[in-house]
Amino acid sequence: MIALRKGPGSALAAVLMLIGCSSGPDFHRPDAPAPPVYRAEPLAQTLGGEGEPVQRLVPGGDPGAQWWTRFESPALDQLVQRALGANQTVAAAAAALDEAQELVNARSGASLPQVDLDVGVGRQKYGAEFLGPLHKPPPFTYFAVGPSVHYTLDFTGGISRGVEQQRALAEYRGQQLAAARLAISGNAVVQALNIAALRAQLDTVNELLERDRRNLELVRQAHEAGSVSQLDVISAQSQLASDTTELPPLRESLGVAGHALAVILGAAPGDAALPELDLAHIALPTELPLSVPSELARRRPDILAAEAQLHAASAAVGIAQSNLYPHLTLSAAYGQQSIRAADLFDPASTAWGLTSALVAPLFDGGTLRAQHRASLAALQSSAANYRQTVLEALEQVANALQALDQGAEQLQAQANAQRAASETADLTRQAYDAGEASVLQVLDAERRYQQARLGYVRAQAQRYLDTAQLFLALGAGMPGPGPAPATTALRN
Repeated sequence: MIALRKGPGSALAAVLMLIGCSSGPDFHRPDAPAPPVYRAEPLAQTLGGEGEPVQRLVPGGDPGAQWWTRFESPALDQLVQRALGANQTVAAAAAALDEAQELVNARSGASLPQVDLDVGVGRQKYGAEFLGPLHKPPPFTYFAVGPSVHYTLDFTGGISRGVEQQRALAEYRGQQLAAARLAISGNAVVQALNIAALRAQLDTVNELLERDRRNLELVRQAHEAGSVSQLDVISAQSQLASDTTELPPLRESLGVAGHALAVILGAAPGDAALPELDLAHIALPTELPLSVPSELARRRPDILAAEAQLHAASAAVGIAQSNLYPHLTLSAAYGQQSIRAADLFDPASTAWGLTSALVAPLFDGGTLRAQHRASLAALQSSAANYRQTVLEALEQVANALQALDQGAEQLQAQANAQRAASETADLTRQAYDAGEASVLQVLDAERRYQQARLGYVRAQAQRYLDTAQLFLALGAGMPGPGPAPATTALRN
């Protein structure tokens, strides 16, 4: 590096020669995804039916910022609001956004003149070579005070690109906060639905166990009457014992889900007061807004965060390119200098100066050009990451639609299986009372009904969870709290 100090006229001439070396590239927002649909297979606009709740897809719709209110549960609404207000992940993301915004302010200050106040007192002793061997200047004390101004001309655009990069990083932090809020609201809803579903399954298992106990009592009475053998009693006892094993894993899962929900709410598992959520008091949303893929890229915070990273990488290329060019700094100083404090503010002690410094890279071992090439590679990497994020988002929506489609069919199949098993169990019991069926046939029919009943409850709960997952995959319409996305993205 070499520094050339010249007068203001020479500096101005250098600026005029170097004008037009502004660094690039300019960043343009990526095009929206081209596919008009999420899946190659046709989407069924109506899901469910035949006695089960019907859900309808509404193309072009927006789930809304408070998407969880579609479940029409005041308890669930309060739970989500509590999570958004107390969750530590959201708090950390909000603090990171504040940090990024302050860094924007700090970076923006570099584009303005820097003014300092210099105050100095010193003791100086010059050697004989300063004035020659015939003069031996004695030591002296000096005093100085006055402001100085420094200004770096941004004719290559490096400073403005630096501000642009920091703003893009602040946008990234803002979208991270939006993503955290969306994730926490989603986790709160999913865990709450999971807890309600597990409680419904526990209630169902307890009902089935009560039927097992009645069956066992029935078999014991028949054994006492001599109409069945001890083997039939043992079979009934075995059925009760087998069904009882369903309880511990459900209770364990319920406890784990409660602990997870407590952490989402920003509380320790032992301190959280969790509401009693009943799946019967939570409505299954009947309208499912479905935005088109092009809108998805403008809504999902993870895509917008990847876009902001792409913007920052583009600005970094401009910064690296700017470093290849000379940098011009203008400086001015005005103040008082004296060897006696009493004469410091005397008019004769006034001193001033105007200087310019042009610093141009001559030889750096290839460092700056390597950094420029590295920034271009980082830009391509960010572009690939952005495209991958979009593809994964499309995949998640497609999977959620697939799950809803299959879930509706599964629920219908389980409902049919439950009705058939219930009718079979009733007829078998009637046949047993008439002496036309054995106890083992009754137990087998009851076992089939119990399995069908539990399967129906699980399929019903899964439909709630799949609905929540679709809203989350669509970005749920939550606006990002950070700066508005710049009109930017890489065009290949």
